[in-house]
Amino acid sequence: MAHGLAACSSGGLSASSDGVYAPGVDTRKEAVDGVEVGHRLIAAGEFELAIKAFTRAALDDGMNAEILSGLGTANLGLGRLGQAEKLLRRATTDYEAWPEIYNNLGVVLMESGQNAEAEQIFRKAYALDDGESTLIRDNLRLALAKTEKSVNVEEENNNYKLVRRGSSDYLIRPAS
Repeated sequence: MAHGLAACSSGGLSASSDGVYAPGVDTRKEAVDGVEVGHRLIAAGEFELAIKAFTRAALDDGMNAEILSGLGTANLGLGRLGQAEKLLRRATTDYEAWPEIYNNLGVVLMESGQNAEAEQIFRKAYALDDGESTLIRDNLRLALAKTEKSVNVEEENNNYKLVRRGSSDYLIRPAS
């Protein structure tokens, strides 16, 4: 049996006089920085939208390490490890990168099974950070443990998950 839906008013949305329209755009104010928008979208788990925001920021301000890192982190969040690795490597080679970028590159390498290189990248991040970040220290410890296990023991089926801390930092944790 088919049921039809009927509108309460024949006027549609445009006929409403009670002000249910979305607010307009205030063109007098300055727009929010595209990089900041991208970081907020990553924090909200909106990785595709973050990629668009970082891309717009690159068009407005030019490419830099922060934009490449943001694009890499958003791709990491989407599970696009190959793209994330390329972007984060480019951020570390083309620009003066900071420890968090190396940390995120290390996370990508761990996720893709490149444990020995991930260990080296985490060591670099740790050195650049002067050992101050517990996040980087924990990731380095996990990489060291995983590298030692792979040398001494056959490959186990360990599941790891990424835990986001901060706007663009990730921590690798064993899945529970």
